[in-house]
Order: sequence, then C-alpha cells, then structure tokens
Amino acid sequence: MQHPFINIASQAARNASKIILQFMDRLDVIKIHEKDLNEIVIEIDLLSEQEIIKQIRKSYPEHSILSEESGFVQGKKPYCWIIDPLDGSMNYVHSFPHFAISIAVKHDNHIEAGIVYDPIRQELFTATRGGGAYLNNRRIRVSNCKKLSSALIGTGFPVKKKQHIKPYLNTFQAIFQEVSGIRRAGSASLDLAYVAAGRLDGFWEASLNEWDMAAGTLLIQEAGGIVTDLQGSDQYLFAGNIIAGSPKVHNALESTIQNCLKE
Repeated sequence: MQHPFINIASQAARNASKIILQFMDRLDVIKIHEKDLNEIVIEIDLLSEQEIIKQIRKSYPEHSILSEESGFVQGKKPYCWIIDPLDGSMNYVHSFPHFAISIAVKHDNHIEAGIVYDPIRQELFTATRGGGAYLNNRRIRVSNCKKLSSALIGTGFPVKKKQHIKPYLNTFQAIFQEVSGIRRAGSASLDLAYVAAGRLDGFWEASLNEWDMAAGTLLIQEAGGIVTDLQGSDQYLFAGNIIAGSPKVHNALESTIQNCLKE
C-alpha cells in the first residue's frame, strides 16, 4: 500500500500533466513572461501549480506549501509541500521532451516523501523515507558504477547566476577529463530521478532552488545513493548546491570538485 502522501502527490501530478500535455500542440498561444535573465514563467507553470495545490488542499488544508510560482504559504501543521509544477519550462516551450513535475513533503527539515513525474514518458518516480525508491511501482537502485572513468554524469549550468560561470567551467573541465560522458538536459529534478534509477551515475549543479531538489534527493538516498552539497555536508537544500550519485561516484565527484574549489 502506498503512503498517503505519495497517493495525493501522484494524483496531483497526473492531473496537472493533462494540462501540460494539452497545451503542447498549442505552444503558439501560451503566454510567456521573462522572470529574469534566462528564466521564464509560462502560463502552464501557473495552471499546473494551481491544479496541484488544489489537490493537496483537499486532503491537507492545514499543511504549508512552498511552490515555485506562488512562494511560501504558512500552514498550521508541521508539514510543508514543496512543488515545482513544471521543471524544464525552457525545454517545454521548445518542445524538447525533457521536463517533469516534482512534489515533495518535508517535516522538521527532513523530506519524508517525494515524486517526480515525467508526463511525456509517463514515468512516475516515488520515494518515502525508509521505504525505498520506485519507478512505476518497480524498485530502483543507483548504478553500481565504481569509477569516474566509466561514469555518465549529469549537470546543469548556472544560468541564473552568471557570476558563477567561471568556477563552474573550471569544475566542468576537471570532471570532463575524468568521466565517460557529461549530459546537460535542463531539468534537475528529472536528472536526479535518473541518478536514482541508474540512468546517470552522478550529478552536480550549483544555484538550484529547494523545489528543484527536494523530491529527487530523497529518491537518490532511498535508491542507495549519496547526496551532499559542494562542501560535503547535508545542507544542499539550503545551499542550493548538490553532488549526488552512487557511493563511489559521489565520493570521486566530491573530491574532484573540492580540489577545483581550492584552486
């Protein structure tokens, strides 16, 4: 039997995905606003978010909600739902089929449940603390990759904070020389889900928001992987920086990145 949080989050994501997919063939009528340089908000973000919040409020009206577009709304109970209604908006408006809905539930600064849903592939990644990680109800594990030289690594560019580009490129160059390949697909939550499922051996990125990472980090931990910030601590949700992967790949990535940061 699935955890009630997973049931509600999954249903909310599937309902929101219908809105997202409905407009894929009508991208010319979607209103697009520039929130900041290299950051957009589209009408679908808002519609998806409204649908998800509506579903959550039906079952948990007193819980807090932190969502990308609406911000933080304080509730009366010590639970907070963390929502990214469309992670990969830039991909979406270009019909690049790599985007996802991410929903997590936090209690006392611990993520207790999370889902990442890919509407295109209809893949639902779910995890509960202590309950394992799953893809469409099939148990998943991080890869058994043991060395960087054979690893496929995901990353994301610091497009929202251009001042970080130089240290990022230094890190990219160092990792690029050690790994089998690097992929930048444009949806951090889905990339983290791919780490949990063993499709990527590791991942690193800076300048993320809590809603980009909350569900994906729990997926990785419950799939047997390790998640830290760039300094090796467990403050990644607050720092906005992340290193994740199978145990040996994570440790090797962390060592390479920290050596770059010292230079």
